[in-house]
Amino acid sequence: MEFKDYYNIMGVERDATQDEIKRAYRKLARKYHPDVSKEADAEQRFKEVGEAYEVLKDPEKRAAYDQLGANWQAGQDFRPPPDWDQGFEFHGGGFTDADAAGFSDFFESLFGRGFSQGGGRRTGFSARGEDTHAKVLIDLEDAYHGATRGVTLRHTELGPDGRPRVQERTLNVRIPKGVRQGQHIRLSGQGGAGMGQGEAGDLYLEIEFRPHPLYHVEGKDVVMELPVAPWEPALGATVKVPMPTGAVDLKIPPGSGNRRKLRLKGRGIPAATPGDLYVVLNVVLPPADSEAAKAAYRQMEQALAFDPRAHMGG
Repeated sequence: MEFKDYYNIMGVERDATQDEIKRAYRKLARKYHPDVSKEADAEQRFKEVGEAYEVLKDPEKRAAYDQLGANWQAGQDFRPPPDWDQGFEFHGGGFTDADAAGFSDFFESLFGRGFSQGGGRRTGFSARGEDTHAKVLIDLEDAYHGATRGVTLRHTELGPDGRPRVQERTLNVRIPKGVRQGQHIRLSGQGGAGMGQGEAGDLYLEIEFRPHPLYHVEGKDVVMELPVAPWEPALGATVKVPMPTGAVDLKIPPGSGNRRKLRLKGRGIPAATPGDLYVVLNVVLPPADSEAAKAAYRQMEQALAFDPRAHMGG
């Protein structure tokens, strides 16, 4: 997937005001409109300009896009970091449905999540505030035990100079036990302010787990790789295994092979029906870094007469 430099597409500087961006869009939209343009690539350029404007016209999307930095060049291979938009607060339901607009894979990877909680609702001379959306990172252990965490959110406002500026606020958020990746926590009244007598909107926090050095999550299940010496799965062993709820003794059956998956029922993320924890055996070979170690390997070679390629034939 190629990185798109929306500022370059619009022909504006990165510090352009919102009015400058709007003027650039109107000029380019007239130039490349397929119904009037004589340019050979008018339709493609018109779509590119529309996509760039969709991001840069919105101070919230623009500020989040700017977090990617100015070091990316148009056309470079790009994959967004998993936490690129962490803590950014988006109004009006968050992200655009990119499929309907026919935007690029690059746009889809950043903004095409189709978050669908509703925006403000007007009644008489009052209006309910907009619902807002933000992604937050928590530790896997928080899902096991529950926690209260201070969460810093960033939202964007237009400054007096017409350029977006980022403001921060910190909330104490209760993380419920058993929360899962992708789940939304609703904070009533913490969204956009209402108008007149209208109530404030709600804030929806999308949960994502921080990368963990030992585990990764698959739904309610948790998977970890366990380094083992060759003789432990071969002969069987009981080893101590760290888990989010505390270390346990794991029995490795004799004759277990490399990459065997052992299931610990109910040790995954808590729920009415809790997930499981899977331990994947990863055989680690001792280094032959001494004469004694080399001698041990030679003895094993002679004693076992083992050919790992025997099944390949030829």
